[in-house]
Parts: sequence; structure tokens; C-alpha cells
Amino acid sequence: MKKNKTINSTDSIDSIKPIDSINSIDSINSISSNIFPISHKINRIDREKIKKQKSCVLWFTGLSGSGKSTIANELEKRLNEMGYHTYLLDGDNIRTGLNSDLGFSDSDRKENIRRIAEVVKLFVDAGLITITAFISPFRKDREMARNIIGEEDFIEVFVDTPLEECIKRDPKGLYKKALRGEIKDFTGIDSPYERPEKPIIHIYGIKKIEKNITQLLSFLKNKKIVG
Repeated sequence: MKKNKTINSTDSIDSIKPIDSINSIDSINSISSNIFPISHKINRIDREKIKKQKSCVLWFTGLSGSGKSTIANELEKRLNEMGYHTYLLDGDNIRTGLNSDLGFSDSDRKENIRRIAEVVKLFVDAGLITITAFISPFRKDREMARNIIGEEDFIEVFVDTPLEECIKRDPKGLYKKALRGEIKDFTGIDSPYERPEKPIIHIYGIKKIEKNITQLLSFLKNKKIVG
């Protein structure tokens, strides 16, 4: 896993280039003053209408190995079979492309979630039922995502699976590496996971997947997101 370079106490001060904050601020202001977002003739309502659905995001959060990706994949499959337009964004897939330059420090985790949220915002505007599967361990980062995407479109899904069960499953062998000290800042081992306090949907990863899918589809039908 990639790590950002950090400045050690042995680094030479002369090797650290000062940031010209005044010029940087002036540059940002100059760019901002020359950006003019356009209004599209086709809007979200038009896109939802031809798809016969209401767009939103189901934001799956939980420990590594909790079952997020498995449940999210099955949910998308079911929705696709029902004729709905969806897109699934998964943590490892995003980190091999859009966010391949990010590591796992707290600041990089925050930027990872910020970028994902901006992408999700566009997908929701495109009229898609968007599904995400990211550990997203920090409450403040999930709140940031909610604020970017919009409260009414953000459905937080907590996949609640005991850490012991996740370690037992360990589908990628990452817990073994973390417990041996080969991976640092691993969520649940030496980096915290902050449980959602009031998730919109609370499912349990130790249940059979069919029960979780039934719960999710019932919610979407009750909210008239799908018919």
C-alpha cells in the first residue's frame, strides 16, 4: 500500500520549499473568477423520468470483510434484473484508478471520500441509483460526503459485522498482515472505525445475504425509489 512521503526530523530544512501563500491564494481566486458553470437544458428530473426511477446513493460502510461489496454487488444485480439503471463504486476499484495516488493516512482517507462523493453527486444527477462500498471509517468524512451529495439523496447503510468475524473471514488476507505489523493504519487493528450513530439502514453481515437484500429492496420500495 502506498504511503505519502513524510518529513522526518533528519530532513534538511533547506530541502523544504516554502509555499508562497499569497500567490497561491491569488491564483485560486483568479481561477475561480474565470469559471462560469452552465445550466443544462436537460436536468435530473428529465433523466429520472426516462429511467422511471428516483436517483439516490446507498452508501455502504463497514469494516473490511464485513460483507459490503458482496451485498452491494448482489443488490445491484437484483436492481438490474428489475430493469433499473444503477452503478456500483467499490473501494479497491476506485483506488486502482481515480484515487491511485492516495495512501491510507487520515488526510488521504478524507480526500478519497471527498473525490468519491463528488463523483456520486454527478451520478445521482445523471438519474442513477448509485451504490458505494467503502470502509469510510470516520464519521466526519461520511458527514462530508452527505453534505456534498445532499441529505435527501444520501442513504447510509451500515453493514454491522463483529471485528472477530471479519478477522475470521479475512478474504484478502489483510487482517493477517495487519496483525503481523506488515500493514500500518489498518481499520479495526491500529486505525479506528467509527460506527454510524444513526444509519438510515442497519443490516447485519452475519445474516444470510437474501435477508439483507430483502431489507434493502423493501426500503427502496417504501421510499418509492423503485416500484
